Amino acid sequence: MKVTFFGHKNTPQEIQPKLEGILADLIENDGADTFYVGNQGCFDFMVRRTLQRLKKTYPHITYTVVLAYMPGVRTGHAPDGCPETIYPEGMENTPLKFAIIKRNQWMIDQCDTVVTHVKYPFGGAARFKEFAEKKGKRVINITCCAENTETT
Repeated sequence: MKVTFFGHKNTPQEIQPKLEGILADLIENDGADTFYVGNQGCFDFMVRRTLQRLKKTYPHITYTVVLAYMPGVRTGHAPDGCPETIYPEGMENTPLKFAIIKRNQWMIDQCDTVVTHVKYPFGGAARFKEFAEKKGKRVINITCCAENTETT
């Protein structure tokens, strides 16, 4: 099963234990083994760091950073410690101002499940959560440390 992620750029560190629990559950109970993550903002960094830790316990999982920009352009570089990156086909013709949108749509198309941290009904994370729901993807939203809502 393939999983991708969207969250607010200023995600609080307090959600990390909930994120790790959800990911471990997806790996153990749902067969999640492939993860696609972006490289912008706090949430993406938290997801990458959590997957890096989980890989020690579940060595069969893979995670790939999906670049929105051509390597060397803006932030189109592999984050430190990241084993693998991908720059989706066709992105090279996308204007820079639309690159993150197109990358995020690609990530949703590739996945079965989307894990989000969407606290507000506006902004990019909310928009892509809604897009995933419309595409019929399973969406797990970490709204805060104490809450977890799921839409199927």
